[in-house]
Amino acid sequence: MRALVLTGPGAAEVREVEPPAAGPGQVVVDVERTGVCGTDMELFSGEMSYLRTGRSRYPLRPGHEWCGRVAELGAGVDPSWLGRRVVGDTMLGCGRCDRCRQGRHHVCPDLAELGISRGAAGALAERLAVPVAALHRLPDTVDATSGALVEPGGNALRAVRAAGLEAGERLLVLGTGTIGLLAALFARAGGAEVHLMGRAEPDLRLAAGLGFRHAWTRATLPGLPWHAVIDATNAAAMPALALGLAEPGRRVVYIGLAGTPSTLDTRELVLKDVTAVGVLAGRRPPGAGPGPKIHIDPRQ
Repeated sequence: MRALVLTGPGAAEVREVEPPAAGPGQVVVDVERTGVCGTDMELFSGEMSYLRTGRSRYPLRPGHEWCGRVAELGAGVDPSWLGRRVVGDTMLGCGRCDRCRQGRHHVCPDLAELGISRGAAGALAERLAVPVAALHRLPDTVDATSGALVEPGGNALRAVRAAGLEAGERLLVLGTGTIGLLAALFARAGGAEVHLMGRAEPDLRLAAGLGFRHAWTRATLPGLPWHAVIDATNAAAMPALALGLAEPGRRVVYIGLAGTPSTLDTRELVLKDVTAVGVLAGRRPPGAGPGPKIHIDPRQ
């Protein structure tokens, strides 16, 4: 089958590779659509930190935002999965450790990330092998492009829920990339007053096209009370800005990752009594605290 292979910084090619086989507890999926994430771009450019730590290495087959149809079943897999349209988790835990048994597989010490780390081949290919435990059924009413957006959408939805907003309260989203815009859409669907901040005026055009009237740059951002702030950027200075902008006693959610370390003044965090939440993956683990204050229907 054909697959995209990253062979080194700035180097990629489509290769003929051996098609995957479904091992015990796995399925093989005919890939319908795959998205390209900022992580994929950093893996291609060589800027991804995992390449320096050895967690990722070339050659590498990327792609973790995908949808498809189950074509083959491994031993022990329920036959009802055959022929179903599915999406899947990126974070593949071992399934045996305490974290996995508690529903926190995305922070498993032996974590493999599909298309990213530990040699887990990704979905920029004709076929993909994936554990059945990582699958989620995709209705036929959802088109392929929307299906490939489920993985980043799950991350964005969890970030909005972590913000702890009531309907009518004001959310500031830093960043107008895919995750920032998805978070803004979910928050708007839940009744929040949503504002976005981008780097420059051209970055705000897509937000305006999605119907967001409150889109700003740092220079034009109004001095309003922000009941929650979501940092969906990759800029090292933004986490501190998010904390500085948040209302005392409220929440800051960090879902963006900068290429270099960020710094926060924990005195400000304490004295403002702000709750800081980090979001790594879309699945909300059991025992993660109270559910969302605003009701968000992901189908909207």
